[in-house]
Amino acid sequence: MAIWSYATPGIPDDMFERLPGIPMSKCEVRLLLISHLRLRSHSVFWDIGAGTGTIPVEVGLLCPTCKIIAIERDQDVAGLIALNCQKFSVNNVEIINGSAPECLEVLSDTPDRILIEGGRSIQEILIYCWQRLAIGGRIIATASTLEGLYKISESFAQLHIRNIEIVQSAVNRLETKGNRQIFAAVNPIFILSGDKVS
Repeated sequence: MAIWSYATPGIPDDMFERLPGIPMSKCEVRLLLISHLRLRSHSVFWDIGAGTGTIPVEVGLLCPTCKIIAIERDQDVAGLIALNCQKFSVNNVEIINGSAPECLEVLSDTPDRILIEGGRSIQEILIYCWQRLAIGGRIIATASTLEGLYKISESFAQLHIRNIEIVQSAVNRLETKGNRQIFAAVNPIFILSGDKVS
């Protein structure tokens, strides 16, 4: 029996293998990101800064005919993506260990969906990815600070990205802390998305 036997995304965070100190997109945030991707059954999807691989796993289960490229610069973390893909029997994820945008040059497929999860060179990565993105494709970028939001917004304007949407997640969930339960805030992030129409 599959470890996740449901047709919808929403795998609980504690089901994923993790490494101490490595950030992970929380379940509720993953659901928002996946919905903004607006995937097609045969999309070519790049996840840049894939971290623990939670989104490639969720997308791989949701769209088994998609081609998913998970890009992660840290070699140990890239190994964690492979471990999580194996754990959930996801077979349509290719893992690239390297720093974007340089490592993206070896990829031959034209992506129609790109997710950029943070990063120090976010503007440089956005410019490169926009050039590679297929007409009719979607690009999504995340920021955890107002400075990051400004940098991405500035790049979106310069690149003439269309149908721009900006969402700030604000999720609280019941968690057990010691012997009591409290509502704890899931780290809020900004999600910016848009389309390439020409």
